[in-house]
Amino acid sequence: MAAQLPPLANLVRAGSQCQRVVGRRSHRLLCNTHRIQPCRFLQSAPQAASPPSTVPEFAFAFDIDGVLVRSSDPLPRAHQALSYLQSQLIPFILLTNGGGKHESERVSDLSQKLQIPLNTSMFVQSHTPFASLDEYKNKTILVVGGDADNCRHVAEKYGFTTVVTPFDILAAYPAIWPFSQHLLPYYRPFARPLPAPIDPSSPSTSLKIDAIFVYNDSRDWGLDTQIIKDILLSKSGIMGTLSPKNGKSAFPNRGYQQDGQPPLYFSNPDLLWAAKYHLPRLGQGGFREALEGVWEALTGGQRNGVKLEKVVIGKPHRPTYEFAEKRLIEHRKALLAKHGGRLGHLKRVYMVGDNPESDILGGNSYKSPYKTDWVSVLVSTGVYVEGTVPAHAPRMVVGDVWDAVRWAVAQEKWG
Repeated sequence: MAAQLPPLANLVRAGSQCQRVVGRRSHRLLCNTHRIQPCRFLQSAPQAASPPSTVPEFAFAFDIDGVLVRSSDPLPRAHQALSYLQSQLIPFILLTNGGGKHESERVSDLSQKLQIPLNTSMFVQSHTPFASLDEYKNKTILVVGGDADNCRHVAEKYGFTTVVTPFDILAAYPAIWPFSQHLLPYYRPFARPLPAPIDPSSPSTSLKIDAIFVYNDSRDWGLDTQIIKDILLSKSGIMGTLSPKNGKSAFPNRGYQQDGQPPLYFSNPDLLWAAKYHLPRLGQGGFREALEGVWEALTGGQRNGVKLEKVVIGKPHRPTYEFAEKRLIEHRKALLAKHGGRLGHLKRVYMVGDNPESDILGGNSYKSPYKTDWVSVLVSTGVYVEGTVPAHAPRMVVGDVWDAVRWAVAQEKWG
Protein backbone atom coordinates (compact mmCIF):
# COMPACT_ATOMS: atom_id res chain seq x y z
CA MET A 1 0.00 0.00 0.00
CA ALA A 2 1.32 3.47 -0.83
CA ALA A 3 2.70 5.58 1.97
CA GLN A 4 0.02 7.89 3.34
CA LEU A 5 1.16 11.47 2.98
CA PRO A 6 0.10 14.14 5.46
CA PRO A 7 -2.50 16.76 4.41
CA LEU A 8 0.37 19.06 3.42
CA ALA A 9 0.84 16.99 0.28
CA ASN A 10 -2.76 17.50 -0.81
CA LEU A 11 -2.45 21.25 -0.32
CA VAL A 12 0.67 21.29 -2.49
CA ARG A 13 -1.02 19.38 -5.28
CA ALA A 14 -4.13 21.58 -5.20
CA GLY A 15 -2.03 24.71 -5.19
CA SER A 16 0.08 23.52 -8.10
CA GLN A 17 -2.99 23.00 -10.29
CA CYS A 18 -4.11 26.56 -9.65
CA GLN A 19 -0.61 27.90 -10.30
CA ARG A 20 -0.36 26.29 -13.71
CA VAL A 21 -3.64 27.84 -14.85
CA VAL A 22 -2.90 31.32 -13.53
CA GLY A 23 0.67 31.19 -14.82
CA ARG A 24 -0.38 30.45 -18.40
CA ARG A 25 -2.97 33.21 -18.32
CA SER A 26 -0.43 35.71 -17.00
CA HIS A 27 2.10 34.70 -19.63
CA ARG A 28 -0.42 35.24 -22.41
CA LEU A 29 -1.30 38.65 -20.98
CA LEU A 30 2.33 39.73 -21.03
CA CYS A 31 3.09 38.38 -24.49
CA ASN A 32 -0.11 39.68 -26.08
CA THR A 33 -0.29 43.17 -24.63
CA HIS A 34 3.23 44.14 -23.52
CA ARG A 35 1.60 46.48 -21.05
CA ILE A 36 4.04 45.83 -18.25
CA GLN A 37 7.15 47.98 -18.43
CA PRO A 38 10.09 48.23 -16.04
CA CYS A 39 9.67 50.92 -13.42
CA ARG A 40 13.11 52.54 -13.42
CA PHE A 41 12.41 55.41 -11.06
CA LEU A 42 9.66 57.45 -9.44
CA GLN A 43 9.24 61.17 -9.61
CA SER A 44 9.92 61.43 -5.89
CA ALA A 45 11.23 59.09 -3.25
CA PRO A 46 9.22 58.42 -0.10
CA GLN A 47 10.39 60.48 2.82
CA ALA A 48 11.25 58.87 6.15
CA ALA A 49 8.72 60.91 8.11
CA SER A 50 7.84 60.34 11.73
CA PRO A 51 6.19 56.96 12.41
CA PRO A 52 2.46 56.88 11.62
CA SER A 53 -0.25 56.45 14.21
CA THR A 54 -1.53 53.19 12.73
CA VAL A 55 -0.17 50.00 11.19
CA PRO A 56 -0.80 50.25 7.44
CA GLU A 57 -3.14 47.93 5.58
CA PHE A 58 -0.41 46.73 3.23
CA ALA A 59 2.82 44.79 3.77
CA PHE A 60 5.76 43.26 1.94
CA ALA A 61 7.21 39.80 1.44
CA PHE A 62 10.79 39.84 0.14
CA ASP A 63 12.76 37.06 -1.41
CA ILE A 64 16.39 37.20 -0.22
CA ASP A 65 18.86 35.86 -2.80
CA GLY A 66 18.79 38.18 -5.80
CA VAL A 67 16.65 40.77 -3.99
CA LEU A 68 18.42 41.70 -0.76
CA VAL A 69 21.70 39.84 -1.17
CA ARG A 70 23.54 38.10 -3.97
CA SER A 71 25.36 35.08 -2.60
CA SER A 72 26.87 36.49 0.61
CA ASP A 73 27.02 40.14 -0.43
CA PRO A 74 24.24 42.66 0.37
CA LEU A 75 22.80 44.35 -2.70
CA PRO A 76 22.93 48.14 -2.98
CA ARG A 77 19.92 49.93 -1.47
CA ALA A 78 18.61 46.84 0.35
CA HIS A 79 19.39 48.49 3.70
CA GLN A 80 17.70 51.69 2.51
CA ALA A 81 14.53 49.83 1.56
CA LEU A 82 14.16 47.87 4.80
CA SER A 83 15.14 50.72 7.10
CA TYR A 84 12.49 52.93 5.48
CA LEU A 85 9.81 50.26 6.03
CA GLN A 86 10.77 49.87 9.66
CA SER A 87 10.71 53.62 10.21
CA GLN A 88 7.16 53.70 8.86
CA LEU A 89 5.91 50.61 10.76
CA ILE A 90 5.21 48.94 7.41
CA PRO A 91 5.23 45.19 8.09
CA PHE A 92 7.43 42.88 6.06
CA ILE A 93 8.73 39.34 6.16
CA LEU A 94 11.57 37.60 4.38
CA LEU A 95 10.29 34.66 2.35
CA THR A 96 13.02 32.57 0.78
CA ASN A 97 13.48 29.23 -0.93
CA GLY A 98 16.94 29.17 0.59
CA GLY A 99 17.83 27.25 3.70
CA GLY A 100 20.47 25.00 5.13
CA LYS A 101 20.77 26.78 8.49
CA HIS A 102 18.44 27.29 11.40
CA GLU A 103 16.24 30.37 11.20
CA SER A 104 17.98 32.02 14.16
CA GLU A 105 21.38 31.69 12.48
CA ARG A 106 20.15 33.03 9.13
CA VAL A 107 18.41 35.99 10.78
CA SER A 108 21.52 36.89 12.77
CA ASP A 109 23.66 36.75 9.63
CA LEU A 110 21.22 38.84 7.57
CA SER A 111 20.79 41.41 10.32
CA GLN A 112 24.53 41.94 10.36
CA LYS A 113 24.90 42.10 6.57
CA LEU A 114 21.94 44.41 6.00
CA GLN A 115 22.45 46.38 9.23
CA ILE A 116 18.77 45.98 10.02
CA PRO A 117 17.28 44.48 13.23
CA LEU A 118 15.42 41.30 12.30
CA ASN A 119 13.98 38.36 14.23
CA THR A 120 12.79 34.85 13.40
CA SER A 121 9.11 35.87 13.46
CA MET A 122 9.81 37.84 10.25
CA PHE A 123 11.62 35.00 8.48
CA VAL A 124 10.35 31.99 6.52
CA GLN A 125 12.75 29.74 4.64
CA SER A 126 12.08 26.72 2.47
CA HIS A 127 12.25 24.03 5.15
CA THR A 128 10.57 26.00 7.97
CA PRO A 129 7.23 24.13 7.45
CA PHE A 130 9.02 20.80 8.08
CA ALA A 131 9.02 21.75 11.75
CA SER A 132 5.25 21.11 11.83
CA LEU A 133 5.48 17.44 10.73
CA ASP A 134 5.23 16.03 14.23
CA GLU A 135 4.38 12.49 13.07
CA TYR A 136 8.04 11.87 12.19
CA LYS A 137 9.74 13.48 15.17
CA ASN A 138 10.16 10.21 17.09
CA LYS A 139 11.07 8.20 14.01
CA THR A 140 14.22 7.81 11.91
CA ILE A 141 14.49 10.32 9.09
CA LEU A 142 17.04 10.86 6.33
CA VAL A 143 18.09 14.51 5.90
CA VAL A 144 19.75 15.46 2.61
CA GLY A 145 21.64 18.59 1.53
CA GLY A 146 23.42 21.56 3.01
CA ASP A 147 26.96 22.30 4.14
CA ALA A 148 28.58 19.70 6.40
CA ASP A 149 25.93 18.49 8.89
CA ASN A 150 24.18 21.85 9.34
CA CYS A 151 20.82 20.48 8.17
CA ARG A 152 21.00 17.65 10.71
CA HIS A 153 21.27 20.28 13.45
CA VAL A 154 18.35 22.23 11.96
CA ALA A 155 16.18 19.11 11.98
CA GLU A 156 17.15 18.38 15.57
CA LYS A 157 16.24 21.92 16.61
CA TYR A 158 12.86 21.33 14.92
CA GLY A 159 12.39 18.37 17.28
CA PHE A 160 13.39 15.35 15.15
CA THR A 161 15.15 12.90 17.44
CA THR A 162 16.87 10.39 15.09
CA VAL A 163 18.43 12.04 12.06
CA VAL A 164 20.55 10.10 9.56
CA THR A 165 22.47 11.65 6.64
CA PRO A 166 23.80 10.03 3.46
CA PHE A 167 27.38 10.58 4.62
CA ASP A 168 26.65 8.71 7.88
CA ILE A 169 25.71 5.75 5.70
CA LEU A 170 28.76 6.18 3.45
CA ALA A 171 31.12 6.37 6.43
CA ALA A 172 29.69 3.12 7.84
CA TYR A 173 29.46 1.33 4.47
CA PRO A 174 31.92 2.90 1.99
CA ALA A 175 31.05 0.34 -0.68
CA ILE A 176 27.52 1.71 -0.93
CA TRP A 177 28.80 4.48 -3.25
CA PRO A 178 32.37 3.87 -4.44
CA PHE A 179 32.66 7.20 -6.26
CA SER A 180 32.81 9.34 -3.11
CA GLN A 181 35.69 7.53 -1.43
CA HIS A 182 37.91 10.59 -1.86
CA LEU A 183 35.41 12.61 0.21
CA LEU A 184 35.50 10.31 3.24
CA PRO A 185 38.21 12.39 4.99
CA TYR A 186 35.88 15.38 4.66
CA TYR A 187 32.76 13.50 5.84
CA ARG A 188 34.17 11.52 8.77
CA PRO A 189 34.64 14.39 11.27
CA PHE A 190 30.88 15.07 11.33
CA ALA A 191 29.50 11.63 10.38
CA ARG A 192 27.73 9.83 13.22
CA PRO A 193 27.28 6.12 13.96
CA LEU A 194 24.09 4.74 12.46
CA PRO A 195 21.23 3.98 14.88
CA ALA A 196 21.11 0.44 13.44
CA PRO A 197 23.22 -1.62 11.01
CA ILE A 198 22.30 -2.28 7.40
CA ASP A 199 21.50 -5.98 7.62
CA PRO A 200 18.89 -7.22 5.11
CA SER A 201 19.18 -10.73 6.59
CA SER A 202 17.60 -9.37 9.78
CA PRO A 203 14.99 -6.83 8.68
CA SER A 204 13.58 -6.39 12.18
CA THR A 205 16.88 -4.93 13.43
CA SER A 206 18.17 -3.32 10.23
CA LEU A 207 18.30 0.42 9.58
CA LYS A 208 14.82 1.64 8.62
CA ILE A 209 14.14 5.12 7.22
CA ASP A 210 10.66 6.50 7.93
CA ALA A 211 10.83 9.74 5.88
CA ILE A 212 13.24 11.44 3.48
CA PHE A 213 13.69 15.21 3.66
CA VAL A 214 15.75 17.24 1.19
CA TYR A 215 16.39 20.30 3.33
CA ASN A 216 18.80 22.13 1.06
CA ASP A 217 20.77 21.83 -2.19
CA SER A 218 22.61 18.52 -2.47
CA ARG A 219 26.42 18.78 -2.25
CA ASP A 220 27.02 15.23 -3.49
CA TRP A 221 24.43 14.43 -6.14
CA GLY A 222 25.75 10.94 -6.83
CA LEU A 223 25.78 9.78 -3.21
CA ASP A 224 22.42 11.36 -2.39
CA THR A 225 20.76 9.95 -5.51
CA GLN A 226 22.07 6.46 -4.75
CA ILE A 227 20.87 6.48 -1.14
CA ILE A 228 17.42 7.89 -1.97
CA LYS A 229 17.02 5.42 -4.84
CA ASP A 230 17.92 2.49 -2.54
CA ILE A 231 15.34 3.58 0.04
CA LEU A 232 12.55 4.14 -2.50
CA LEU A 233 13.09 0.66 -3.97
CA SER A 234 13.32 -1.00 -0.54
CA LYS A 235 10.71 -2.88 1.40
CA SER A 236 9.24 -0.59 4.05
CA GLY A 237 12.26 1.71 4.01
CA ILE A 238 14.63 -0.99 5.30
CA MET A 239 18.06 -0.30 3.88
CA GLY A 240 19.59 -3.09 1.81
CA THR A 241 16.26 -4.67 0.83
CA LEU A 242 14.30 -4.68 -2.42
CA SER A 243 10.51 -4.70 -2.51
CA PRO A 244 9.04 -7.68 -4.34
CA LYS A 245 6.29 -5.37 -5.61
CA ASN A 246 8.66 -3.27 -7.74
CA GLY A 247 7.71 -3.47 -11.42
CA LYS A 248 4.57 -5.57 -10.85
CA SER A 249 1.68 -4.34 -13.01
CA ALA A 250 -0.89 -5.82 -10.60
CA PHE A 251 -0.24 -2.90 -8.23
CA PRO A 252 -0.76 0.86 -8.64
CA ASN A 253 2.29 2.68 -10.01
CA ARG A 254 3.51 -0.79 -11.17
CA GLY A 255 4.32 -1.58 -7.56
CA TYR A 256 6.83 1.23 -7.05
CA GLN A 257 6.48 3.05 -3.71
CA GLN A 258 3.62 0.71 -2.83
CA ASP A 259 5.33 -1.34 -0.11
CA GLY A 260 5.61 0.96 2.88
CA GLN A 261 8.46 3.05 1.51
CA PRO A 262 8.90 6.41 3.26
CA PRO A 263 7.52 9.65 1.81
CA LEU A 264 9.96 11.92 -0.01
CA TYR A 265 9.89 15.68 0.70
CA PHE A 266 11.65 18.46 -1.19
CA SER A 267 11.82 21.91 0.40
CA ASN A 268 12.69 24.02 -2.65
CA PRO A 269 11.54 23.67 -6.27
CA ASP A 270 13.92 26.28 -7.76
CA LEU A 271 15.78 25.02 -10.81
CA LEU A 272 18.04 28.10 -10.80
CA TRP A 273 19.23 30.68 -8.29
CA ALA A 274 21.34 33.84 -8.36
CA ALA A 275 24.83 33.30 -6.95
CA LYS A 276 28.06 35.30 -7.27
CA TYR A 277 28.69 33.95 -10.75
CA HIS A 278 27.19 36.18 -13.43
CA LEU A 279 24.87 33.43 -14.74
CA PRO A 280 22.25 31.59 -12.60
CA ARG A 281 23.34 28.32 -10.95
CA LEU A 282 21.45 25.03 -10.59
CA GLY A 283 19.51 24.72 -7.35
CA GLN A 284 17.61 22.01 -5.48
CA GLY A 285 15.19 21.79 -8.39
CA GLY A 286 18.09 20.69 -10.58
CA PHE A 287 18.88 17.86 -8.18
CA ARG A 288 15.22 16.82 -8.12
CA GLU A 289 15.06 16.75 -11.93
CA ALA A 290 18.22 14.63 -12.04
CA LEU A 291 16.78 12.20 -9.47
CA GLU A 292 13.55 11.96 -11.45
CA GLY A 293 15.56 11.22 -14.59
CA VAL A 294 17.30 8.33 -12.83
CA TRP A 295 13.94 7.13 -11.48
CA GLU A 296 12.43 7.16 -14.97
CA ALA A 297 15.38 5.22 -16.40
CA LEU A 298 15.05 2.58 -13.65
CA THR A 299 11.27 2.21 -13.68
CA GLY A 300 10.29 3.04 -17.25
CA GLY A 301 8.63 6.23 -16.06
CA GLN A 302 5.69 7.60 -18.00
CA ARG A 303 5.84 4.97 -20.73
CA ASN A 304 5.15 2.37 -18.03
CA GLY A 305 2.71 4.55 -16.10
CA VAL A 306 5.16 5.10 -13.24
CA LYS A 307 5.71 8.37 -11.42
CA LEU A 308 7.93 9.42 -8.55
CA GLU A 309 5.62 10.10 -5.62
CA LYS A 310 6.90 13.12 -3.72
CA VAL A 311 5.91 16.30 -1.91
CA VAL A 312 7.44 19.61 -3.00
CA ILE A 313 7.02 22.73 -0.88
CA GLY A 314 8.57 26.21 -1.01
CA LYS A 315 7.63 28.97 -3.43
CA PRO A 316 5.48 28.89 -5.58
CA HIS A 317 3.45 26.29 -3.68
CA ARG A 318 0.40 27.38 -1.71
CA PRO A 319 1.30 26.05 1.78
CA THR A 320 4.39 28.25 1.86
CA TYR A 321 2.33 31.37 1.08
CA GLU A 322 -0.31 30.41 3.66
CA PHE A 323 2.43 30.00 6.26
CA ALA A 324 3.96 33.35 5.26
CA GLU A 325 0.64 35.19 5.41
CA LYS A 326 0.02 33.93 8.94
CA ARG A 327 3.46 35.19 9.91
CA LEU A 328 2.62 38.61 8.46
CA ILE A 329 -0.64 38.75 10.38
CA GLU A 330 1.17 37.94 13.63
CA HIS A 331 3.88 40.49 12.83
CA ARG A 332 1.25 43.23 12.34
CA LYS A 333 -0.26 42.35 15.72
CA ALA A 334 3.17 42.56 17.33
CA LEU A 335 3.72 46.02 15.81
CA LEU A 336 0.37 47.16 17.17
CA ALA A 337 1.17 45.82 20.64
CA LYS A 338 4.50 47.64 20.64
CA HIS A 339 3.50 50.97 19.08
CA GLY A 340 -0.26 51.22 19.63
CA GLY A 341 -2.72 52.68 17.14
CA ARG A 342 -5.29 50.89 15.03
CA LEU A 343 -5.09 47.61 13.12
CA GLY A 344 -7.26 47.32 10.03
CA HIS A 345 -7.58 44.44 7.59
CA LEU A 346 -4.43 43.48 5.65
CA LYS A 347 -5.54 44.41 2.14
CA ARG A 348 -2.37 43.94 0.06
CA VAL A 349 0.98 42.16 0.21
CA TYR A 350 3.69 43.12 -2.28
CA MET A 351 5.65 39.97 -3.14
CA VAL A 352 9.06 41.22 -4.29
CA GLY A 353 11.25 38.63 -5.99
CA ASP A 354 13.77 37.97 -8.73
CA ASN A 355 12.57 34.56 -9.96
CA PRO A 356 9.50 34.42 -12.23
CA GLU A 357 9.13 30.66 -11.68
CA SER A 358 8.84 30.91 -7.90
CA ASP A 359 8.28 34.43 -6.54
CA ILE A 360 6.09 35.73 -9.36
CA LEU A 361 4.20 32.51 -10.11
CA GLY A 362 3.52 32.05 -6.41
CA GLY A 363 2.37 35.62 -5.87
CA ASN A 364 0.10 35.51 -8.92
CA SER A 365 -1.40 32.14 -8.00
CA TYR A 366 -1.99 32.49 -4.29
CA LYS A 367 -5.62 32.97 -3.29
CA SER A 368 -5.61 34.29 0.24
CA PRO A 369 -8.22 32.87 2.63
CA TYR A 370 -8.22 36.38 4.19
CA LYS A 371 -9.05 38.03 0.82
CA THR A 372 -5.66 39.75 0.78
CA ASP A 373 -4.43 40.80 -2.66
CA TRP A 374 -0.89 39.55 -3.35
CA VAL A 375 0.86 41.85 -5.83
CA SER A 376 3.90 40.40 -7.62
CA VAL A 377 6.87 42.73 -8.23
CA LEU A 378 9.87 41.50 -10.23
CA VAL A 379 13.36 42.95 -9.70
CA SER A 380 16.25 42.79 -12.16
CA THR A 381 19.04 42.05 -9.67
CA GLY A 382 18.85 38.24 -9.68
CA VAL A 383 17.60 35.41 -11.89
CA TYR A 384 15.44 37.58 -14.14
CA VAL A 385 17.38 39.19 -17.00
CA GLU A 386 16.17 42.71 -17.76
CA GLY A 387 14.69 43.04 -21.25
CA THR A 388 13.55 39.41 -21.53
CA VAL A 389 9.95 38.20 -21.27
CA PRO A 390 9.45 36.44 -17.92
CA ALA A 391 7.62 33.11 -17.98
CA HIS A 392 5.01 34.52 -15.57
CA ALA A 393 3.93 38.15 -15.79
CA PRO A 394 4.37 40.29 -12.65
CA ARG A 395 2.21 43.29 -11.85
CA MET A 396 5.35 45.43 -12.13
CA VAL A 397 8.98 45.09 -13.17
CA VAL A 398 11.48 47.35 -11.36
CA GLY A 399 15.22 47.77 -11.14
CA ASP A 400 15.89 46.79 -7.53
CA VAL A 401 14.31 46.40 -4.11
CA TRP A 402 14.32 50.13 -3.33
CA ASP A 403 12.49 50.77 -6.61
CA ALA A 404 9.97 48.12 -5.56
CA VAL A 405 9.34 49.81 -2.21
CA ARG A 406 9.04 53.27 -3.78
CA TRP A 407 6.57 52.02 -6.37
CA ALA A 408 4.43 50.19 -3.81
CA VAL A 409 4.22 53.05 -1.28
CA ALA A 410 3.32 55.40 -4.14
CA GLN A 411 0.50 53.02 -5.10
CA GLU A 412 -0.67 53.11 -1.49
CA LYS A 413 -0.29 56.92 -1.25
CA TRP A 414 1.70 56.38 1.92
CA GLY A 415 4.16 58.80 3.49
